[in-house]
Amino acid sequence: MKFKKPNFWDTINLISLSLIPLSLLVIIFNFFKSFGAKKYFKIKTICVGNIYLGGTGKTPLVLKINEMLKYNYRTVFIKKKYNDQIDEQNILSKYGNLICLNFRDIALKIAQKKNYQLAILDDGLQQKSLNYDISIACFNSSDLIGNGFVIPAGPLREKISNISHYNVAFLNGEKKNEKFEKYLKKLNPNLKIFKAKYKAKNLRSIKLKNNFLMFSGIGNPSEFRKTLKKYNFKIKKVITFPDHYNFKDSDISNIQKIAKKNKLKIITTEKDYNRLRVNQKKNIQYLKIELIIKKQKEFKNFILKKL
Repeated sequence: MKFKKPNFWDTINLISLSLIPLSLLVIIFNFFKSFGAKKYFKIKTICVGNIYLGGTGKTPLVLKINEMLKYNYRTVFIKKKYNDQIDEQNILSKYGNLICLNFRDIALKIAQKKNYQLAILDDGLQQKSLNYDISIACFNSSDLIGNGFVIPAGPLREKISNISHYNVAFLNGEKKNEKFEKYLKKLNPNLKIFKAKYKAKNLRSIKLKNNFLMFSGIGNPSEFRKTLKKYNFKIKKVITFPDHYNFKDSDISNIQKIAKKNKLKIITTEKDYNRLRVNQKKNIQYLKIELIIKKQKEFKNFILKKL
């Protein structure tokens, strides 16, 4: 889904308050969706998703979990097929085995038939008909839950109280949030909370002495900009597009012209770079980022014990 986060999602305001009746309909729909028999699978499952809509670092965490467990289990990524999410599909298939279909339950059945031992799902917490061995909800440490309202009044895909259904919460980013951690533990005393930060992996290939134009079409471009600043990138121009944006030749041409006029080098995310066609990639660099988990050994031990 292509979207740019509305500014009114950050605070409680007249616009968000006026949309609460529609949010109540979403809450009621989610409530009834939770009823019914769950589907169980022989293959072990870890679902990494979010409650906040977009930009929470779930795909980097999926990759990290696979890296941690691929020597313990024969792993496979499961992702629901969306035509506008080719970027994430390409990244997952680059780093592991991927089954990407319109229905997650069918993908899991295929994974079982192929004798995979562990399925790591990128998104799917809101599909209540599937049973997961471990459910992980990711949060961006800067945005957390925004104004706290469910869409469309706010950025939440479901009520924050639904954290009580999940095993783990991940706070991804630089900001400390002790009050929020206490709030989550109040909602779910058994919840395990872990933290992670983003680390650049390909800095040696980028000349930081240059000035840069940053462009991106991701759920949380501000977090990417913070990461660039953390590594002393001199960002002089920022151009943002909706999440999962399909770049047109005219978009890239315009970016190239602005960069050339202002003597800037161009930097983007790995996800955005993977959406570019070959003819669009000229003179464009990307920052490759991995998630560094604090207390990773503890997290891995928790997973292995839970599975």
